[in-house]
Amino acid sequence: MTEASNKTKGIGRYLLPLLLIGICFHNTTFAQEEKAIEAMEKAESSGFSGVLLLAKDGEIIFEKAVGYRSFEKEIPLMSTDVFEMASVSKQFTAMMIMMCAERGLLSYSDLMEEYLETPYSGITIRQLLTHTNGLPDYQEVMDKHWDKSKVADNAAILEYLRIYQPPMLAIPGEKYEYSNTGYVFLASIVEQVTGRDFIELSREWIFEPLGMTDTDIRTLEEKAAVENFAAGHLLDEEGKYINANRFHASDYTVWLGNRKGPGRISSTAHDLLRWDQALYTGKLVNSNTLTQAFMPMVLNDGSKYNYGFGWDLDLNSPFGRIVSHTGDNPGYRTIIIRLIDQNKTLIMLNNNAHESKDELINEALEALGKW
Repeated sequence: MTEASNKTKGIGRYLLPLLLIGICFHNTTFAQEEKAIEAMEKAESSGFSGVLLLAKDGEIIFEKAVGYRSFEKEIPLMSTDVFEMASVSKQFTAMMIMMCAERGLLSYSDLMEEYLETPYSGITIRQLLTHTNGLPDYQEVMDKHWDKSKVADNAAILEYLRIYQPPMLAIPGEKYEYSNTGYVFLASIVEQVTGRDFIELSREWIFEPLGMTDTDIRTLEEKAAVENFAAGHLLDEEGKYINANRFHASDYTVWLGNRKGPGRISSTAHDLLRWDQALYTGKLVNSNTLTQAFMPMVLNDGSKYNYGFGWDLDLNSPFGRIVSHTGDNPGYRTIIIRLIDQNKTLIMLNNNAHESKDELINEALEALGKW
């Protein structure tokens, strides 16, 4: 046997196992793709309207839009349409605080009263970030006392909390209790330490550098000017989906329409993927800063709660560490799930608050984790 033959024989010894690995990989990928397709088809058949995007290493591996951008006009939804993010916005507010911290403008251990005049004391910026601040709900105060013919902003919210001084819900650091008020305060702190408008600075520091061209904190007029803005929808008395803004329960999105911090960002699935991928780099903040964002909060009694800086945490899932956040606005349900040990991403944007979203998310996550 010649030397060439020996070499060929040696190559063949490795080629077969590699070929088998390739076949298995292809079969696994195909199986998970089929699961994602089936999950989306099931949701669509039940009336779900929205976008599902799955990505691996920043590359989209599954993407589909079903339903309508406008049910009343029967305009089909597209995967590039703009949705309200609701509380998914909180991770961006938290990032603004982290960027301020890296610039030496504040520290997480600083007390809130160093920056804002409020009736409440002894609350750290870290406790604002992690919903462990014990603050009362600002929306309840505004709903009771605010003149709803006017549009409230953060300054008005702070003023009304000073005037009416609703009691604290808990001692700072005692327990986790979701706090939109805390995130209003965080945006106001950013403005205080920078001397800049929070919206303008969010564009300058995050949206523009990351190429998030469809993402912004928009007024009602600005939203109306976005042709591909997907409206939120709710069922009326006749069982038809209509624009959620026509319901009285949605009024707060108008008279609280200038608030900053807890919500109001509107974006697309593609822009959220750009954001997701930037968090694997040092483009916004360094790795040490970002590590803190994904650490559980230590409460006063030494126990831990799995919420970081604008992120829910699952640090022991079958797929490694997962960080996520949901959003809930009239007609909208949104979520971003990041499997950070695998660099996999699930983004679901729903604009008719459909009950099938939870099953869709669970089945899509199961498929993505095994992809």
